[in-house]
Amino acid sequence: MVNNKSIQPIANELPSHFADRLGIYYASLVNQEHKKEKGQFFTPREIASLMGSFAKSSDASLRILDPGCGTAILTCALIEHLVSNKNLQSIELVVYETDNDLIPLSQKSLDYIKVWLLSKTIDFNYSINTKDFVLENANCLSENINLFSEKTEPFDIIISNPPYFKLPIDDKRAIATKTVVNGHPNIYAIFMAVSARLLKENGEIIFITPRSYASGSYFKLFREYFFKIIEIDNVHLFVSRKDTFNRDKVLQETVIIKGKRKEKNNPNHNVIVSSSQGLKDILTPETKTFNQKVLIDLSSNEKILYLPTNDFEESILNIFKNWNGNLNKYNIQISTGPVVGFRSKEHIQNNYENGTVFLAPLFWLHNVKQMILEWPLPKPEKGQYVRIENESKSILIPNKKYILLRRFSSKDDKSRLIAAPYFCNFIKSEYIGVENKVNYIYRPKGHLDRNEIVGLCALLNSTLFDSFFRIFNGNVNVSATELREIPLPELETIKEIGNNIILSNDFSVENTNTVKILMPASQHHSANSFIFLYPARCPSNELNLCFSAHLRLPSTIIPR
Repeated sequence: MVNNKSIQPIANELPSHFADRLGIYYASLVNQEHKKEKGQFFTPREIASLMGSFAKSSDASLRILDPGCGTAILTCALIEHLVSNKNLQSIELVVYETDNDLIPLSQKSLDYIKVWLLSKTIDFNYSINTKDFVLENANCLSENINLFSEKTEPFDIIISNPPYFKLPIDDKRAIATKTVVNGHPNIYAIFMAVSARLLKENGEIIFITPRSYASGSYFKLFREYFFKIIEIDNVHLFVSRKDTFNRDKVLQETVIIKGKRKEKNNPNHNVIVSSSQGLKDILTPETKTFNQKVLIDLSSNEKILYLPTNDFEESILNIFKNWNGNLNKYNIQISTGPVVGFRSKEHIQNNYENGTVFLAPLFWLHNVKQMILEWPLPKPEKGQYVRIENESKSILIPNKKYILLRRFSSKDDKSRLIAAPYFCNFIKSEYIGVENKVNYIYRPKGHLDRNEIVGLCALLNSTLFDSFFRIFNGNVNVSATELREIPLPELETIKEIGNNIILSNDFSVENTNTVKILMPASQHHSANSFIFLYPARCPSNELNLCFSAHLRLPSTIIPR
């Protein structure tokens, strides 16, 4: 139980400092399970201050909403910023908080800011709503509902650090908001969508969330809805995955987004994009201004939000936007490996044994390295073979030429995209197995040529592609949908890259760093301009040796 009297304001203490102390105190009382269940991560004071500074309203009377209140540190930081407006006379605040143990501290914080504002002759009234924010307001997402005819008066400013956790498909909140989310939605995106609808025209929205909504199929409906009515003013990206909410040991790339409700979005509107590693350099961020249309193409199918933070990343983004190719255009498909380890235990075998059972090699995530497939590479409970039986054929794929690509990267991986070529002639088997954490790239009708495989692998493993991927993806997972949409150079260019690497018989860093893409005049300012790929090193200097050394099955395995 919370001791409501244990922490008291210090003389002349700023409301945000008091709210921060209350948050630290409460966090010390609850365990990680409680925080996880509630999706509860208390905002550091430095971040709260930055978010508050994004508000630009100069109205005399303001109506403010914080739909995930906590100890009200965001509200406090926002109001501290707003009082610099000499015209400000009154504030009406509505907050939502469903953690019954936390509510006494929320009230304590809000009572203190009321006293603080009274000293500045600013009238302040607040109400704490203990109902579920989403269920209470989900009806506002309906296009048939006139918000202004309802009992809820729209807001001038909405600021929030919402809860972060995925909802089951059958959750009441997911069902109630199915027009803006799909799959297993994260509740933070629902908070953003509902809040956008509760704004007045020209009202301001300020949220800190994971950046996962910027791309991917799960958030496509959300992006279509949110960016249709919200015009972006500011974006701040925290590059480090661990320094933002370090008190809660959160490993997540986070982003602050501030925008305004607009009935008609202006794609030429300027957006200030800033970035910092974490809290230590938050006051000295890198800053750059872009047209909104550079960050998000509202006429595109996916409406991916790109977040370049400097001139280098902008130049990379421009290169990709000038390419017109993609996997679909070249009749190339990407699929997820069909072998799910725990479901396929009866078919998976750890070691090769002589006998009458035919075996297919099984490739796991750990087998896939940049430009090389290391197999066999045994690990506990990750058998390197699948028995070829009638019951297992549904989880096997034909032994043909592929590119294998990790679906996930770890915190230790320097690159998000890790791909390896696979050539069928190195395996004497009718089938191969690909585990579910690995994507495979192939040509459904026909086959991939050797130079196509090597060229695409070089591109995917290159610093160029890794840098581009990081501009729109802050997740550890690599989505097949995103890869289908990634722009590619002309197919002949891809083949040329592959040919150059194959003919060199040299996969060393020194050699592959010289691989370049010549940019046609139609795609660049100069016909003689080119960009380097910087693909990763292969431990072998000989292409054939590089693969055969790792892919040859025991000679005793006989093909069917």
